[in-house]
Amino acid sequence: MHSNDAQAIAMEPAHQASPDPWRVVHARRPLAYELAKLESLYALANGTLGVRGGLEEDRSPTQGSFLTGVWERTPIEYHERFPGFARSTDTRIPVPDGTRIGLRLGDVPVHLREGEWLAFEQALDLRAGSLERSLRWRSPSGSTIEIHAERIVPLQTPNLLCIRYRVTSVDYTGPLTLESAIVASINAAEQGDDPRIGTRIKGGLSVTASDADRTLASICQRTQNSHIRLACGQRHRVTQSNLAFARAIIEDSEGVQQHYVADLRPGDSVVLEKFVAYACSRPEGGDTEASLLDSVATALERALTVDFDTHRAEQARACAAFWQDADLDIHGDSAVEQALRFNLFHLMQSTPRDGSGSAAAKGLTGEGYEGHYFWDAEAFILPVLAFTTPEHARSMLEYRINTLDRARNHAREMNHPTGALYAWRTISGDECSAYFPSGSAQYHINAAIAFAIRLYVEATGDIDFLVRGGAEVLFETARLWHHVGNFNPRRGNAFCICQVTGPDEYTALVDNNYYTNHMAQQHLRYAASVASLLGRERPQDYTRIAAQLELSDKEIAAWLAAADAMYLPVDAELGIFPQDDDFLNKPRLPIARPTEHGHRPLLLQLHPLTIYRHQVCKQADVLQAFVLAGNTINVESKRRNFDYYESVTVHDSTLSASTFSIVAAEVGYAQKAYGYFLDTLRVDLDNLHGNTSHGVHMAAMAGSWLALTWGFGGMRVVDGRPAFAPTLPAAWGSYRFGVRWRDHHIRVAVKKDRVEYTLTQGVQLDILHRGKTVVLHAGHTVNLPLHASARPEVKGVIFDLDGVIADTAIVHHAAWKRLALEIGVAFDDAIGERIKGVDRRGSLDILLERAPHAYSEDEKEALASRKNEYYKQQIETFGPQNLLPGARHAVESVRRTGLKTALASASRNAPLLLERLGIAELFDYVVDANHISRAKPDPEIFLAAARGLGLEPSECIGVEDAAAGIASIHAAGMKAVGVGQAQALAEADLLLADVAAFDISLFTT
Repeated sequence: MHSNDAQAIAMEPAHQASPDPWRVVHARRPLAYELAKLESLYALANGTLGVRGGLEEDRSPTQGSFLTGVWERTPIEYHERFPGFARSTDTRIPVPDGTRIGLRLGDVPVHLREGEWLAFEQALDLRAGSLERSLRWRSPSGSTIEIHAERIVPLQTPNLLCIRYRVTSVDYTGPLTLESAIVASINAAEQGDDPRIGTRIKGGLSVTASDADRTLASICQRTQNSHIRLACGQRHRVTQSNLAFARAIIEDSEGVQQHYVADLRPGDSVVLEKFVAYACSRPEGGDTEASLLDSVATALERALTVDFDTHRAEQARACAAFWQDADLDIHGDSAVEQALRFNLFHLMQSTPRDGSGSAAAKGLTGEGYEGHYFWDAEAFILPVLAFTTPEHARSMLEYRINTLDRARNHAREMNHPTGALYAWRTISGDECSAYFPSGSAQYHINAAIAFAIRLYVEATGDIDFLVRGGAEVLFETARLWHHVGNFNPRRGNAFCICQVTGPDEYTALVDNNYYTNHMAQQHLRYAASVASLLGRERPQDYTRIAAQLELSDKEIAAWLAAADAMYLPVDAELGIFPQDDDFLNKPRLPIARPTEHGHRPLLLQLHPLTIYRHQVCKQADVLQAFVLAGNTINVESKRRNFDYYESVTVHDSTLSASTFSIVAAEVGYAQKAYGYFLDTLRVDLDNLHGNTSHGVHMAAMAGSWLALTWGFGGMRVVDGRPAFAPTLPAAWGSYRFGVRWRDHHIRVAVKKDRVEYTLTQGVQLDILHRGKTVVLHAGHTVNLPLHASARPEVKGVIFDLDGVIADTAIVHHAAWKRLALEIGVAFDDAIGERIKGVDRRGSLDILLERAPHAYSEDEKEALASRKNEYYKQQIETFGPQNLLPGARHAVESVRRTGLKTALASASRNAPLLLERLGIAELFDYVVDANHISRAKPDPEIFLAAARGLGLEPSECIGVEDAAAGIASIHAAGMKAVGVGQAQALAEADLLLADVAAFDISLFTT
């Protein structure tokens, strides 16, 4: 590289100390290798049409335009094809490009590369939603002109491109010709040895008609295999008398042109306003060429009713509404604010609004990944939109509804008799991944879609979405887990999921991938809860959906059984969650990556088997589960997992850095959190992975906002409420972001010593700040301390009864077993384990899953009462001798220190049992099943106990022997002490072998 080139790069505004947060500027002549990257960075889109940011005069081979609905289907060729392999791939291909405006000075065509660039600036105006470019250029003959071009792709008008193009003579005298063209599309880029780029296209677009006159120029094309038709047309607005139409040109397969001519003298200018419209059919659709041309003509006629300034003003208003909701500010680092705005802008502009598509890995900015949709659409991009532009999030989910039948077909291809499996990579809804170990084996895409549905519904309260297809998607995808999983008797009948690939594609086809199992558990439970919700609130709709899907209460109970028994082990030696059954048994991979080639991922260096045989992660896997569904996992456990998996992760995926940033912030690694944040923030602006030229990285862009809000802002959804636990990066003076929540808008402003919460829209809203409820009122700001005390003072201990104070589980077990025998229901250890810690009615429902016939509500009440009588008969003989060793001492030691004590038991007979055990006087408050309506793991029982003691939840600790109880304690905002086996109580903050080991001084000194 020449020294002047290096100096030019150093001057690039992306590297300046204080750039304008609202403008991304390139202020020097681009070097040849930078052109494609800049086209990606400066791309404009509206969710339907995407236009790369190339120069109007430069016919770059990588400049292109894309439509969400235009793609080609190409057969996948295998030397050996097996059942269920993907048969073809969808590839989004460039459509006719309408940005082209060529120039002639006299008879000499202008080739910018042959002249002298005296001044140049290209800028993406994030506030206005426009691309602007100015160039002062001297021709080889010595004539100087200035070019100023403005471009928008209106957010409110699908399929429309607007350009205003001005040429001013500095010292040129003579005729000027503007050659406005639609350039026929070319086939997509070839993959070569990089599978991230694209693929070989068979077919592509061919021109079926072209026409041009003084008013309209148009071109029609058709794909060979997907049978999509499209039409593109252009018209112009000329407001100056010195610019006149000259001629129209039809170039057959090359495109069409309309020429305008003016005579210039120094100081004269000409302005051409250009409008380009598109229309396309659905695959195999009935739209004719004539009907598409009519649609184009109508769109252009409507566009021409106003001038470019009016379109630009409408665009600015649409952007202003978005920025008002984003409410973003970073005080102390304008480069960070600029990058965040740049990323958010691309997210906002690149997602469809009409359910016709989702968010592609590269949006509509390039040909990378063939324009495919992956799981990151739901796991990374949709959460940003759900809290900023929820209508866009809904559109993405509507695309999944619209392709549900394709997902059902894919499930059958994969030998599943029922349910739906969404394609790993797709456009049409069909699976396009030719390499199934890192493609179709990633069943976790179903869980990502379920997560997205849950987040969207929580953030918006949109139950209508559930009854209009969302619940159907949720239920059909939940069914798949019973086909890929099983209750494994060799693991204590735990529910195991075998031969899948998790987010870490460098570890393929494994058993019990932690992320997959954890997210499947959340999926199954949420599907069951939605069934219950709709049954209560929309009974007619639920009856319709259940009948259509042949969904029974028995199947829903089976979902819950699998969720409760999900295999999620803890490695006893390391205290971490094994990524899968074999991951920790493998040697680590020694990595020596050549730095002179930049970031070259292992997938381009090594055979997959070499990678699979080692402990090496492409990206976050276990940690990804913490981010999407980690509310009940304690911080100490997250920190141990972070420490371990950071050491084996190479971050070859741009998805990885944001996840590590969020978890690092949560576990207190502030410096690492900020470092990973910068990695995801500037993936494209600094071209960190060397492939921004193929399109920007949408999920990494989303990750930067998630790292800001979920990481530094500590934002989560807890018990149906937005919750925050903010921290302030050392590099910033303050920061601010906005969140949409249902019909409300919250401004979160984090400063050196405090956090300000303002309800800018809505009347009243409850949020959580560091676990405590804060009530916001319209227009008012609540100021709270930024930093929580390092350790809340413990003022009370809440004990469970069964398994902690006394072992009554065996009595319950015997009573349930006797009842089961009497009614002819099989009762085994698996049933016994499932009812442990569950209230009486919940336990009966579990037991009756195997009943030969249904029972009425009255009959169920009678059965529950009968079981209770058997239980009471047994405990009549109880006395102090039935206390577990050390139980009385544990409770007495708490009281001796002046702390309060409470009992939280699912048993309705708890007061009677305490009397029998001789310890009733040791408890200040008792909560049993008679006092609550929701059983563990719901936090109600522990919250009720805290209230009964007159204490805040954070001032209490809970002691439990069951996983459901630990989850209940954490959900209540308390520290949890587990008594029993490590595998069952992995989420406990402190694990004790038995209650005799309980030492209150661990919490009071």
